[in-house]
Amino acid sequence: MSSDIPPIEVDVYSVSQWLGSRSDFVLVDCREKTEYETCNIAGALLIPMSLIQSKLDELAKLTNKHIVVHCHHGGRSLRVANWLRQNGFPTAQSMAGGIEVWSDEIDPSVPKY
Repeated sequence: MSSDIPPIEVDVYSVSQWLGSRSDFVLVDCREKTEYETCNIAGALLIPMSLIQSKLDELAKLTNKHIVVHCHHGGRSLRVANWLRQNGFPTAQSMAGGIEVWSDEIDPSVPKY
């Protein structure tokens, strides 16, 4: 594996730092719309896992971006990140622990469910 390929998972602290400082970064929320409406991370782009395959055209616009995917606890986002890596996004990552850990460690104002 090339050293240019980051690990499949990344911690919430790195994601928090990138959200405010990297113009080449996009955070994708792969939860369903109802979950997103319950709570979300400001700046995240909602593309539910159930729709991801039909959104390849939309995702193609992000080929020059560093994509990190998040969900509730990290399981779905890990599957989506692996799928993205197999479909032209070799540096896609999953945010370990999901929005649950984000709420615990980064922003307690994000509701838990």
